[in-house]
Amino acid sequence: MLAVHQGEPSKLAIFAMVARRSGPHLVEATIVPAVLFYASLLTAGLGAAYMAALSWSYAALARRVVRHDPVPAILVIGVIGITVRTLVAVVSRSSFLYFFQPVLGSVAMGCVFLVSVAVRRPLIATLAHEFWPISPEVAARPRVVRLFRRLTLLWAGVSLASAALTTGLLVSLPLGAFLAVKQLSGLGLTAVAVCLTVSMSLRTARREGLHARPSPLPLPAVLPEPLPYEQLAF
Repeated sequence: MLAVHQGEPSKLAIFAMVARRSGPHLVEATIVPAVLFYASLLTAGLGAAYMAALSWSYAALARRVVRHDPVPAILVIGVIGITVRTLVAVVSRSSFLYFFQPVLGSVAMGCVFLVSVAVRRPLIATLAHEFWPISPEVAARPRVVRLFRRLTLLWAGVSLASAALTTGLLVSLPLGAFLAVKQLSGLGLTAVAVCLTVSMSLRTARREGLHARPSPLPLPAVLPEPLPYEQLAF
């Protein structure tokens, strides 16, 4: 690793890098299906809304497979999630279950994060290794270990807060209003969590004298990838 110098990326530059990396995938896997669902719901009914969102997701996946393009994890998770949700909703004939299923996923993810901290194997440490190569020496530093633990607790809180927020909106708002408010609130919650993740990671990197190696995405070596946020899906 190199020492920090004046050419290190600013927080604004880091946010821009994260947006460039994950923004298109997030739009493809969550935003577009949500817009299609809402538009179809208003114009053609709930059944058409199910089919519109499902068709888009499978078309996006098929296009990448046919063109031999990389398939983002968030797209795979989105396709699996929307398929299961649609099948459950159709079989049960309950739109409530369609929108409540992600709540259970959020609670489960939050519990996984908390358990990983309790057993001293914070999940964010694993995700960080997958996103950016980190030497064992750096990963074992006390400040970096504390960072991984705090970020894991942060994203556990995000998952549980998302579950609570979605449940409250679902039982208190009509379907049309729920879709709009849920999408905006979910994006806002994720944006805040990403900002905190970047700030905490940069602060630790500077204190440890770390600097990312030259790369098209020169993120600090301790910055974990934002989680595939299936909770954002409508």
